[in-house]
Amino acid sequence: MPATFDTFDRYKQRGLDARLAGQWNAARVYLLEAARAMVDLSRQARTDALRDARQQTAERLLELARDCEAAAKARRKPRVENQHALNEAQVSSTSADDFVVREKPSIRFDDIAGLEDAKHEIRLKMIYPFAHADLAEKFGIKPGGGVLLYGPPGTGKTMLARATAGELDATFFRVSAADVLSKWVGEAEQNVRKLFDAAVREPRSVIFIDEIESLIPARRDDTSSVMQRVVPQILQGMEGFDKKPGQAVLFLGATNVPWQLDPAVLRPGRFDEKIYIPLPDALARVRLLELYLANRPLDADVDLTSVAQRLDGYSGADIKYVCDRAAVVPFLQTVAGQNSETITRAILDDVLRDVRPSVTSTTLHRFTDWAAQV
Repeated sequence: MPATFDTFDRYKQRGLDARLAGQWNAARVYLLEAARAMVDLSRQARTDALRDARQQTAERLLELARDCEAAAKARRKPRVENQHALNEAQVSSTSADDFVVREKPSIRFDDIAGLEDAKHEIRLKMIYPFAHADLAEKFGIKPGGGVLLYGPPGTGKTMLARATAGELDATFFRVSAADVLSKWVGEAEQNVRKLFDAAVREPRSVIFIDEIESLIPARRDDTSSVMQRVVPQILQGMEGFDKKPGQAVLFLGATNVPWQLDPAVLRPGRFDEKIYIPLPDALARVRLLELYLANRPLDADVDLTSVAQRLDGYSGADIKYVCDRAAVVPFLQTVAGQNSETITRAILDDVLRDVRPSVTSTTLHRFTDWAAQV
């Protein structure tokens, strides 16, 4: 029978209790069981990031189990007086800076190919109310809030989030679900609180969480006790943005599977705006080709507009891969002494015959159906 988070919770807590009491052998057994449960949970993870985080948790539990074995042999006395002290030590050991990438992006909307509708929606939601603060106050419009970026993978959601922070000259907090779902059950909720507290200390900030469906999944009766505590903490944080007058905090979540989100996060006051990030249009595809083929030797027979037409249905990530593959061919030919010095139309034709779009029409229809329901 597959392990559950409740099973993990139970063994982990018993192991920590026994460790506190100096019952080293019992603690070792419980901690090993907790590690085994977490290894099983890592196999159930839907994303590589969550899988890695859970494997790290299992490794840490194994370290504690080995420490208990050594303590039993040395007849060591327990070092911590009570459970509260242990929990405080675990929770206080991290700050937001330990698991959040914090930066001031220099990228702007003009640096991003296409996505004009999405840029317009973000300007209305965040940038205009901040740039015209007096007028926004007159009409009772508050800057900030939550925006969900959804769409196929490889369409530039992360880049758009960074450019939003760049347009605002805001501090950009980038965090993954695996970073928040920390090694210790109970610390995840604390990490969420620390993330929002760090953001509100900045005059302008953008919080960005990719693959947010891993952090705020649809809650069911069998949802783990961990997520039952984490999801409300996030929802509470999203509603508490206006802590300081004139402060702007924008929460951006990105997902390729919006139908897996908890419906509670989609209501007004949380993700007020849900913005579809589509596959690049013709103009954007030309711009992406110019970007990814810049500073690479390109033959004069290559017409980027013609190539862009053939890339209809390809994502931005697909187009980058096509360009990278096309550059490899003359490189290897030159290394082999064939004196092939440019990326030709024939090379691009061969690559396009081999590389197919990663996003299917079925997937695109699913986004349309979901948008019609929310």
